[in-house]
Amino acid sequence: MTSLKTVPFVDLKIQHEPLHKEIDQAIQTVIQRGDFVLGQALREFESAFAQACGVEYGVGVASGTDAITLGLKACGIGSGDEVLVPANTFIATVIGVLQAGATPILVDCDPETALIDLNQAAKVVTTKTKGIVPVHLYGQMVSPRALLDFAGAYNLIIVEDAAQAHLGQREGYYAGSVGSVGAFSFYPSKNLGAFGNGGIVVTRDEDIAKTLRSLRNYGAPSKYYHTELGINSRLDTIQAGILQVKLPHLSQWNQLRNEAAKQYDELLKPLENKGIVPIKNYSEEGHVYHLYVIRIGQEFPFNREKVQDLLGNKGIQTGIHYPIPCHLQPAYKALGYQLGDFPNAEDLCQQILSLPMYPGLSTEQIEWVGSQISLL
Repeated sequence: MTSLKTVPFVDLKIQHEPLHKEIDQAIQTVIQRGDFVLGQALREFESAFAQACGVEYGVGVASGTDAITLGLKACGIGSGDEVLVPANTFIATVIGVLQAGATPILVDCDPETALIDLNQAAKVVTTKTKGIVPVHLYGQMVSPRALLDFAGAYNLIIVEDAAQAHLGQREGYYAGSVGSVGAFSFYPSKNLGAFGNGGIVVTRDEDIAKTLRSLRNYGAPSKYYHTELGINSRLDTIQAGILQVKLPHLSQWNQLRNEAAKQYDELLKPLENKGIVPIKNYSEEGHVYHLYVIRIGQEFPFNREKVQDLLGNKGIQTGIHYPIPCHLQPAYKALGYQLGDFPNAEDLCQQILSLPMYPGLSTEQIEWVGSQISLL
């Protein structure tokens, strides 16, 4: 049992232990059927997850990165096209755009929410801009109404990066239901995680779904008949079976995350005037808190690295999501950006700290984390 004074950043055992018999049975069912690739459990999960997102179709793929790549391609975005992407996302978002053959155009973020700033995005739209990949960062959706208005004004295709926002909600929309497609990751630590890599693209467009199924399977709508340049990117049937067992529990797990975040908010509220400021939630219950992130301002007596070290000495594990913005990553110098181009993203990346967050995090553990930050 986890000690009160040892708080892991993530604890997957809490959610898996009560389900181990069902998970074992799901795995054995796939083994007995022998349909390890594109099998029955995959089809059942694709349908169930799509319906949970409020759309008709789901297409399982090998990773969240591939979900972005294939989602863009299925929407007709490729060579010569520009796609708007926030500068403070995980690099996989940029990789997805590049793998689709398009050019990522980075955009600064709102410092309060860490979400893409659509006012800044409007300044870099050109005749080549064909799409936008809003990232529902940390589990909070970009405002669907604002996003739809923006995309409509500039005739842009929306490909949602919902890798951190499984069943997230805002303004009556589920994550993945706003754009032409929504891309999700099932990396083990996600709100809905597999026992390895995996992803899915969801859509309400039947033609896009058909294209996605072909693209993920060597560009073949039927066996040995290849109509387009596809790849091998399929969600394993065993992983889909595991995810199908976990899916009915996702809403409750998200609610537990949201409740934990409220406890953090209350404990940390007295520290806001000292420079400890949580990323703002404008989605209320719809924020699914894949991560609970605070900003450590310059007025606080210790910088982020020192705070992380001091908390670590108390047995409190933390993370940084993400320490280097995309435009300052050495591998992406060719995009042509430099230090100072996206000041909000650059400041955030120096200040943010992710606190322990997972369903099953106890009130006592949250209070311990809050008390230790208060004592700094």
